[in-house]
Amino acid sequence: MSDFALNDLGDGKFALSGNMTFHTAGEILRVSEAMFEEHTRIEVDLGGVERTDSAGLALLLEWITWANHTVREIQFTNTPAKIDAIAKTTEVDSLLRKGERWAGFIEAPDSA
Repeated sequence: MSDFALNDLGDGKFALSGNMTFHTAGEILRVSEAMFEEHTRIEVDLGGVERTDSAGLALLLEWITWANHTVREIQFTNTPAKIDAIAKTTEVDSLLRKGERWAGFIEAPDSA
């Protein structure tokens, strides 16, 4: 049995649960590659993450780097408090929003 589960909820939405740690981050990354590939907008709900450490933060930053290099948007919801704390302490908290390429984009209505 795996220490984590990455579930495809449809329409580019995913839910990660279990452990996001040094022991699982590499495997989570490998599993996510194929799952994320067909989507241009990805949302990952981290509310089910029970344990995490700095490798969890590194995983999120790796996903953001991939999204930026492949012209995709990635957004995280329900980020664990421990990830936020590590990001703030290491002064990379602003980077956690760098994958939100089109967040807040509102399409203007057609004007005739």
